[in-house]
Amino acid sequence: MENTLVDLAQALRERLGVIRDEQSRRDEAKHIARLRAVSEKIDRLHAALPQLIDPRLAHYLQRKSYDKALELLERQITVNTARR
Repeated sequence: MENTLVDLAQALRERLGVIRDEQSRRDEAKHIARLRAVSEKIDRLHAALPQLIDPRLAHYLQRKSYDKALELLERQITVNTARR
């Protein structure tokens, strides 16, 4: 599951990158396609998570509160990495 969480965090970061990409916005169709692709990736990773995940993460992902989901994941990943 940890790999899926890391992949999910990366996909959420990628989404933020697309949103912030001023050059990408100049070609609206391409920009929307990039957003759609990364959103579908996030949905696939979310679906791959076990049923019993942090309830806050589940809530954020269901509500598409991706900034909050990323913040929570980054904290969890940092804590898990520090424990090793």
